[in-house]
Order: sequence, then structure tokens, then C-alpha cells
Amino acid sequence: MQKPPPQTQESDSLLKRLAGPSTTKAGLAKDQTEINRIIAEASKGSKFYENEKKKDKDLTEKINRILRQRDEVIRGVDMHQVEAGVDQLVAKMEENRDLSQIIVHVDMDAFYANVELLDNPDLADKIFAVGHGVLTTASYKARKHGIRSGMPEYIAKKLCPELVVVSCNFSRYSEMSAVVMGIFRRYDPNMLAASVDEGYLNITQYCEDHMLTASECVQEMRDTVQRETRLTVSAGIAPNKLLAKICSDKNKPNGQFQLDFDAQAIKAFMHDLSIRKVPGVGRVNERLLESIGIKSCGDIYTHRGVLSLMDKQFGLHFLLQTYLGIASNVVQPGQRAERKSIGAERTFNALDSKEKILKKLEEVAAELESDMDHGGWTGKTVTLKYKLDTYQVFTRTKSFDRWISTKKEDLFSIGKELLLPELPLKLRLIGLRVTKLKDLRADAEKQAGGIKRFFESVDTRSSSPKKRRKLAADPDDEPSLSQDGFEETMPGFHEHEDLAHELLDEHTDLDPPTETISGDITGGSLTKPERPSMPLSSPVSSSVTHNPNTAHSHITTSKPLSFNDNHQSDKPVSTKGKEKAKDPPIDDERETQTCPICSKTMQMDNQGFNAHIDYCLSRGAIREAQAMASSSIRPKTKPESAQKKTTSETQWFKKVKR
Repeated sequence: MQKPPPQTQESDSLLKRLAGPSTTKAGLAKDQTEINRIIAEASKGSKFYENEKKKDKDLTEKINRILRQRDEVIRGVDMHQVEAGVDQLVAKMEENRDLSQIIVHVDMDAFYANVELLDNPDLADKIFAVGHGVLTTASYKARKHGIRSGMPEYIAKKLCPELVVVSCNFSRYSEMSAVVMGIFRRYDPNMLAASVDEGYLNITQYCEDHMLTASECVQEMRDTVQRETRLTVSAGIAPNKLLAKICSDKNKPNGQFQLDFDAQAIKAFMHDLSIRKVPGVGRVNERLLESIGIKSCGDIYTHRGVLSLMDKQFGLHFLLQTYLGIASNVVQPGQRAERKSIGAERTFNALDSKEKILKKLEEVAAELESDMDHGGWTGKTVTLKYKLDTYQVFTRTKSFDRWISTKKEDLFSIGKELLLPELPLKLRLIGLRVTKLKDLRADAEKQAGGIKRFFESVDTRSSSPKKRRKLAADPDDEPSLSQDGFEETMPGFHEHEDLAHELLDEHTDLDPPTETISGDITGGSLTKPERPSMPLSSPVSSSVTHNPNTAHSHITTSKPLSFNDNHQSDKPVSTKGKEKAKDPPIDDERETQTCPICSKTMQMDNQGFNAHIDYCLSRGAIREAQAMASSSIRPKTKPESAQKKTTSETQWFKKVKR
């Protein structure tokens, strides 16, 4: 019998991609090989499969470019000297380790599924999941068969034909979530609800007031949840939010895990941890890190020299924090000021009828009106998002010099104006989003700009790091910062991982493939004779890459839910019967300048350039100021060394960059 050909790394990566980002969920079968093969076979012939295949190919090419760049960067470099510089940074980070706070991450077990069990106990003996067309939650019995959230229902039933699928009841889930969160707030009134079924708590004060150990307190809290709601919750106990979240997955379901509050124990815990288990490292980041030999957190230190020389691509500071197990321990509710956009969208079976598409747009406008009125928001920019039946995503944006009306009719009118020039199209998703928001519940006073924002209290500057970073020419290159100045993600994490939030859309072939598609992929979509594979007008500039070797352009945007903030003129550019409009000329005051600190070349005016330099020079001071400001939330006992920040870190970065 002839052996099958060995799988290549490229095919392995495609299988993992098709399996979806939730492959690290607790309770899944340990060997995913056969499950991934079944998913791939069931997906073949679908446009989703071809789209994922194209994305995987693009990522492989990107990785190859980065590897070539790595080879050029390390040529002739004294790596020992570079590593010695990183070791100095590691030592300084270690000096600032804070073990004084008890942070807990709580995560409800298969929340939607277990809420369904409350109302229908007959499901207890069945293999079941929740969703319609695509699954939102799978019971632990279903997970043993490889069934997980974000999976199309027809594929799940190929993995387990006896699977029972029940419809979602979101009002019931919200009701139970409110009860559970109320219990958690008894232990920390300032808890951060990360989603409908998980959150972070700081129980330091509660344990002290009630003379409880951390383990006793969390056990009591979990018992209370189960007694009052008949639901179970898993928890992780650690000195910071990163570690607590990792720990909450260790003893799922219905368990808890406490990490020793000791630096050596923490580093040992992180050493062999898969890089994919780290919050802030997504599927794309995982492949990128694996390409240079980093599969576990311990490998970060081994490859610290390369990471330092390629800081822009990998994010040295975040990865060193990960290696050490150091992260933010500030827990407080999310602030309204952090809201950057508000939107609604609909996913549906592919439609090409103008009337039906406009009907969906009207439904979206009605939902957006409700959300904006309920939340007390208005804005100045409206973005239309739509997805073709080929899974390509496009955006069209219109900005106003006034605050827009939030009435359904007006939102629909704006969306219609943006959509009509693009028709005819065959769509499977449509959405509207409003940005450049104004909080109607707060005073219209604008916050002062500049570095002094970082020295204000946490309540008034909670969103300032991101605002600060937007002064740079290329803000996506900068990592996300926590409220106390810790980096929370790898570069590009949100760019790629917002796709995870689009699971229920991207995977939604509501019915199994009914046709076999063959042929080459051109411009990121399958070429079909009956109509062009691209819309008639070009996507916004930041969402499109032009490939000179193909007849079309293809989408490279990875922010489908967080809509592009860049905007075009009030009227979308159309390419019907003419060449694509050229970009507007750059203002005379904007010129190409190179930052003397980070060596980044950018095109901006002097005010923006000076602000960027200000940020680079003050990065260490910002972290200290944020940490000092956040200490007003709770009393902390920090090491004395954490109070004495010098400029040596900045000087070291200058040296390496040169």
C-alpha cells in the first residue's frame, strides 16, 4: 500500500487555520490531527476554504520576507553584545516585579451551554452545542469530539452525527451574567468584567479584611456562584492579570489553580508554556514566532538577540514580560472614555437582490440607533462594511464636520449613499459603524494633549496611551499598553486577532458546500465568469494591497470589526469606466523625517514629529507615572527599586537601534 505524501509545513498551517482560533479551548481532544483533517475535508469546495487558503499563503510569504530580513539584520552583528544589552533590560524588569496583589481571573464553564442546562435538564445526557448555523458554545461532552465555538454546524455534525444543537437565548444569558457578576463584585466592587462570562478581580483587600487565604476566598466565591445559580466557574490566582488568565484554564471545568507568588516559581511555570497559551499572542503571531524557533516562553530568552534586532516585528518588551511572567495588576472597571466606536452588523446567506440588501442595511441602522441612544453617543464618521460571497471585506467611509443624527432614517440614508455606487454585488454581511465619538453624557471639554496626560489620575487618563500613540505616523506598529504602562500584546495582534471576533461571520457557510470550486485564485478571490470578483469601486487605501502580477486587488485588512478609522472624501471613489483616483497631494508642511530615537521614518508635520520624539524619550517615565497614578486605586507595596526609574533603558534602545 502506497504511503500518503508527507505533509508540508504549509499544509499543516492551513489545517490549523481552518480549525479556527478556539483550538486551545479547555476540554478538547488532545490529538487534533484527525479532527483537523475532517474539518478540512468538509470545508473543501467552499469559498471560506479558498479564502483561508489564500490567507495562509499570504502569511507564509510574509514570514519568508521577515526571515530574509532577519538574515540581513544579524549579518556582521556582535550578537553577544546585543544579548548583553537585553540581559540588562531583563534585570531592570525583574527589579520592578510586583508580588503584592492577589489577582483572580474567573471564567464561567461553557456558559451558554450550562445556562441551557438549567432550563432543559434533559440535555445533561446528550452531546450538545449552542448556536444556529455556526456554534457559539459547545458542551464539554461535545468538545471531546473536537466540536468548539466558531465551528459551522454541518462540520460539527460530521465530527459527531448525534450532536444536538439548540438555539441561542441571549436575553437569558445576559440575565444570568448579571447575577454572576453581582456575586463577583461582593469580593471586589471594582472588578473588570472582560466579557459576559469572565472577569478579573483584585481580592487583596477582601482577604485581608476577612482573614482568608487567596485559595479559601476563591473557593468560597466559586461555591457561592454554584449555590446561587447552579452554574460552575473556574478561576486562576496569581500576582497579575496575565498569569491569572493562564491559570484559570489549568483546572477547567469547575476548578481553580493558584500560582506560587515567587519569582523563580513564576519563571519556571512560564518556561515550558506554549507561546499560543499567552494572551496577546494570536494564531498569526504564533506562526511568526515559530518561524524563528520560539514555541515556548522559555525560547524567548534563547532568541532574545534576534527579537531585539527585530523589535518592530516581534515586540521585544512584551515578549520579555511574558518570559518573566510580569504584567499589569491594575483591576478596575472599563471606562466610557475608552470607547472608540459603536456599530452593528448582520451576517446572512449570500444575497444579490438590491431590495433585500437594503432591507438588511435598514435592520442594521435600527440596531445602531438603539445602541447609540441607549449608550448616549454620537459621532462624526460613518463607515459601511460589507463582505462579498467570496469572503472579501470592504469598507466605505464618510466623515462630517458636525455631529451626526442617530435616527435610524439618517443612519440608513448615509449607509445607502455609500452602498449604492458599489452595486451590483453579492453580499453575505453588511454593517455600519460610527467613530470619532462624542459622549453625550459627559461635558464636551477636551482633554489636554501632551505628556502631562500621563501624570493625571487613572480616571482621567485611562485611554491616554492609545491616544498618545496615534500621534505617530504608523500607530499600528505600537503595542497596546495597560493602564499602568505594561505592554499587553505583540505588534499587529489586534490587526490579525480581530478576526477571532468575526468567527460567527467568517465561518458561516450556513449550508454545506454545494459546488466544487476549482481554478486559480486571483487577487484573493475566486475568479468567476458571471461577474467581477471585486466591487466596482476601489476599497479604502489602507484596506487594499495592489498586486502588479494580477488583474485585481485583494483585501489585506484584518480589522473587520474595528472598521478603518482612515477616511476618504465625502463621496466614495468609483472606478467605473475610469482609473482609480490618485491619492490627494500631501500638505506642504508634511515632510519625511526620521526619529533619532527609534529610527522610524515617517511623514508628518513638525508638531506630530515632536510629539513622536517626546513619546520615545519619555517611554520609561510614562510607565513609572502610570504605575504611580494607578497606585491610588489600591494600596500597594512596591519594591523601592520600582520607584527609581532612570533613562538607561532609553539609552540602551538608542544604542541597539543605531
